[in-house]
Amino acid sequence: MKGLGQLLNQAKTVQEKMAKVQQELREKTVEASAGGGMVTVKVNGEGQILSIKIEPEVVDSKDMEMLEDLVLAAVNEGLRKAQQLMTEEMGRITGGLNIPGLSQMLK
Repeated sequence: MKGLGQLLNQAKTVQEKMAKVQQELREKTVEASAGGGMVTVKVNGEGQILSIKIEPEVVDSKDMEMLEDLVLAAVNEGLRKAQQLMTEEMGRITGGLNIPGLSQMLK
């Protein structure tokens, strides 16, 4: 029974650490841009888009497709960086072990 108690205590400790990391991820941000900085996106560590900045000179009503592509590229890069940040932060808790489904539990 002692082994089970230790295991439960370890699980509780990991759960507490995960909650702390989740809070930290909410507060950390990454930025990504496209078109040489014409479109910039800020994303938090949970993958929430916080802001999108578009420089006025890139707005051309005759070429909306280019603007849409730049926004899409910046958003995707921002989300990739946020995922990388989450993976790095969770690696601190797991000691680098890849635990299947762990990142899904954080969402």
